[in-house]
Amino acid sequence: MPQGDYIELWQKRHGKQLNHDEKQRKKEARAPKLASKMARRLLGLKAKLYAKERFKEKVAMKKTLAAHEERTNKHKAEEEAQPGAVPAYLLDREATARAKVLSNTIKQKRKEKAGKWEVPLPKVRPMAEDEMFRVLTSGKRKKKQWKRMITKATFVGAGFTRKPPKYERFIRPSGLRFKKAHVTHPELKTTFQLEILGVKKNPNGAMYTS
Repeated sequence: MPQGDYIELWQKRHGKQLNHDEKQRKKEARAPKLASKMARRLLGLKAKLYAKERFKEKVAMKKTLAAHEERTNKHKAEEEAQPGAVPAYLLDREATARAKVLSNTIKQKRKEKAGKWEVPLPKVRPMAEDEMFRVLTSGKRKKKQWKRMITKATFVGAGFTRKPPKYERFIRPSGLRFKKAHVTHPELKTTFQLEILGVKKNPNGAMYTS
């Protein structure tokens, strides 16, 4: 006989207390509160293991509940679809596709009429600040972070002079400063290197327009 069965043996010989069932019911009712108290108080690896066990229990409970719901739920038996049948949401797909093609061609023609040699400004995506600038740390302990290094091509005017390096917030590297641009003439089909007079519109957003 196993050594751990002494409780069952006692119960067989002498019976249970009169309030045994009531006490058991109350103990089971208090169990969730005890479990949550343990979960709050445990720390470290013990807490992790305990949480894992509780999670497994909850998952098992949810599965059993779902299984019971499925059993009691009344749902209509689905009819098998015939081969080659088109679903309801695709029935009017053909008509819409034709209309879309027609509208697209009209839009394309309008664009062609508007201007063949337009600069594709709307196609350029707006840039994030992290992509455009690199944060530079300054100061004795390198804690100050108000300086920014520009990582993209920038335009500078003819009379451009740098501020004193100590007070320069936006640092434009000399390799990324541009004063000239290649311009292609649409009719002559030739390219000229011309000086940039000024930047009127920044395609990447109004925030970084000079």
